[in-house]
Amino acid sequence: MTPTRYAFIKANWHADIVDQARVGFCEVIAQEKVDVFDVPGAFELPLMAKKLATTGRYGAVAAAAFVVDGGIYRHDFVAQAVVHGLMQVGLETGVPILSVSLTPHQYQETDHHNRIFREHFVQKGREAANAARQIERATAESFAA
Repeated sequence: MTPTRYAFIKANWHADIVDQARVGFCEVIAQEKVDVFDVPGAFELPLMAKKLATTGRYGAVAAAAFVVDGGIYRHDFVAQAVVHGLMQVGLETGVPILSVSLTPHQYQETDHHNRIFREHFVQKGREAANAARQIERATAESFAA
C-alpha cells in the first residue's frame, strides 16, 4: 500500500497567521508526507484544491485562509464562496477537502489579536490533520470489510 500524501494549500494574505495552520498540520502528519502550495488569497483555494484532488495523488487536501473584515462588507461573500467552493470540490472529486479557513467577526491588526489567531491556526491545523487521518482510517476500514 502506498503511503498517503496530503496537500496543504495556504492563502498568502495574512501569511504570518495562516502559515501557522501548516505548522499544526505537520505536528500531526510528518512534513515529508505533505506537499505545500501557496495561492494569492482565499478566493483561489477551491480551484487549486480541485486541481490537486483530481491528480489522485492525495488522500486529503487541506486549505487554509484568514478572511478578515477590512471595513468592506465583501469579506462575508468571499468567506461563503470559499467554503462552498471547497465543499463542492470534495463532493465532485470524492477527495476529502478540509477547511482551515477562518473569518473572525472581531479582528484588529494588533499584537494581541495576531498572537491569538496565530495560536488558533496552529490548533486548527492539528484538527485538520486529525480529521484527515480519521477519514483515511474510516475509508480503509469500510473497504476492508
